[in-house]
Amino acid sequence: MSLSNYTKRAILGGVISLLIIGLGTFMLGNLSGYEAKVLIKSSLAGLNTLCNTIVLASATILALMLTLMGVSSGKTSNLKDDHYKHIMQIAKLDTSIFIASLLFFLIFNLPVTESNNIPENWYDIIYYITLGVSTVLSSALVVVVLMLYNTIINIIKIVGLGKKDHPLARSEDEDEKE
Repeated sequence: MSLSNYTKRAILGGVISLLIIGLGTFMLGNLSGYEAKVLIKSSLAGLNTLCNTIVLASATILALMLTLMGVSSGKTSNLKDDHYKHIMQIAKLDTSIFIASLLFFLIFNLPVTESNNIPENWYDIIYYITLGVSTVLSSALVVVVLMLYNTIINIIKIVGLGKKDHPLARSEDEDEKE
């Protein structure tokens, strides 16, 4: 699947947010197993809330994309196939984020810190995994939002402002071929 410049810019925005969040994690330094266990206990509620929020946001985005399709698929639509491929990319990514967030929401609800079977030195690994998961999910949602922003701007330019020279707008020659 080829990526448009719009998608590449959105991914760059997600990578930048990933680096910023990752930098905050790096600034915490190394933890002992006990410290990590305490931090896991205190952060699990926030991680559950984050995953729940991402699930709700991605489900809402998918529902609103149906409205987007209604706006961009009218009989007089002059949008190229690349526009619809871009929307499919957003839908696929958003669905993946929805599924991953829901799964991690369930995993984060496991009583890990209450278990006596987990060795003390594993808690720092578990802590960094939970931070990594929340960072990746948050950054992925940033990518989806930036991709949606680009799509909305393109629709406004083509449909609302009538820009005929936009790269995603069909030319009159293309309309006559159909």
